[in-house]
Amino acid sequence: MTDKRSLSRTLGLGYVVIFVIANIIGSGVYKKIAPMADELNSSVWILLVWIAGGIITLFGALSNAELAGMMADTGGDYVYLKKIYKRFFSFLYGWSLFAVIQTATISSLAYVFVQSLNSIFPIPDLLPALHDLSIGGIFFPFQDFGIKLTAIIVIMLLTLLNVSGLRSGAWTGKAIFFFVCAGLLVIIVAGLTTDSPRPENFINFKEVGSGSVTLSSFYTAMLAAFWAYQGWVSVGFIGGEIKNANRNIPKGIAIGVLVVIVIYVLVNLAYMRIMSIPDLVQVHEAGNRIAAVEVIRSLWGSGGVLFISLLILITTLGCLNASILTGSRPYYAMSQEKLFFRGIGKLNNRNVPGNSLLWQGIWASVLVLSGTFDQLTDMLIFAVYIFYGAMATGVFILRRRNPEAHRPYKVWGYPVVTAIFVLFCIGLFFNTIITRPREAMIGLSLIAAGIPVYFIFNRRFRNDGKIQKNSSPDSGS
Repeated sequence: MTDKRSLSRTLGLGYVVIFVIANIIGSGVYKKIAPMADELNSSVWILLVWIAGGIITLFGALSNAELAGMMADTGGDYVYLKKIYKRFFSFLYGWSLFAVIQTATISSLAYVFVQSLNSIFPIPDLLPALHDLSIGGIFFPFQDFGIKLTAIIVIMLLTLLNVSGLRSGAWTGKAIFFFVCAGLLVIIVAGLTTDSPRPENFINFKEVGSGSVTLSSFYTAMLAAFWAYQGWVSVGFIGGEIKNANRNIPKGIAIGVLVVIVIYVLVNLAYMRIMSIPDLVQVHEAGNRIAAVEVIRSLWGSGGVLFISLLILITTLGCLNASILTGSRPYYAMSQEKLFFRGIGKLNNRNVPGNSLLWQGIWASVLVLSGTFDQLTDMLIFAVYIFYGAMATGVFILRRRNPEAHRPYKVWGYPVVTAIFVLFCIGLFFNTIITRPREAMIGLSLIAAGIPVYFIFNRRFRNDGKIQKNSSPDSGS
């Protein structure tokens, strides 16, 4: 008798909106204003980057939502790419999740978590004599080694907790979400209503026409914004559990992204109401400092530092744990399809893909040693937007390939909205190669490493298929 059980569709539009917001808001809102200030040197341009980043994200989300509407099932991007571009490209995406996208996300979140912890309990600088030791003049694994080692310990501890089958429960995620929203509301109100004098050139619109910001610097600053908006595609992974998914997924994505844009603009406006652009640049140049912590320090002193540090700790810990838990699933699924290492596809006695979690944790720990927080996030955004662009292009492909297919949701503003997103992804790709060659080359190398791996695993897949065919009862073996 076959098992006819399926996922229960119990989640409504409200849950989708909260899910999107909760998956987007993470470390970026606390930290990324500093590299933006260093790149743009203008409060108005910083706000424009946040708005533009949100709009481009929304265009990508709406394009992705058409795919989600057509293929409203659990699996998300991996499934979409497989149906559009077949096995090879979907494998390359899954490989990239392991090699750079998901693991670098885990590394970056752990980095910010420890930096926030460092604001409360200073972490000693270990092995200072080895700071300048490099691998090929590219990697400096012992710079800020105390921070990096602590981040690795946090990653492995959370990995082991997930391997053991420990679950935090849905109520924990909801509590973290509402705590974070309340904390950001406090920052917004406090920053915008403070009696302290406004920094010089606070929201000076004359800067827009000054010509000081180039298209290239704008694109580079967008790398920081996109890290803060990262997470909008996660809703696709729970498509099989959403009521009326064909309507609620695109609507929930659109509402959620718009809410996040408003929050980010208000929070960053509050930051710049308190701290000047030159001061924010100094925060960026200092390295292991968090902009939000320094802003609140100047407003409320040590008590404020404790408040904002705890807020960041809770935010990043929740995001980090969720990233570790969900990130291991695609590798497990690929192994089940015989397109990844055999051991990755095994469940432990707790019914958890333990090997997948462990290998993910090990590689994420290696990436911690490879660079700074901003280097890691720039690398993963560069990599992931290659695939986001491919998914948006898939909207055009499927419109042409299957024009009569049922589309409960069609991209608003098609083809302009989708075309703008695709063109932006192309521009981001080439601009990052020029302005961030280190991050771009590492990202491309890690993605390209999956090409020979695919052919190895694909050969194994075909050989296993032949063995099964030859050993079937009808074969006479």
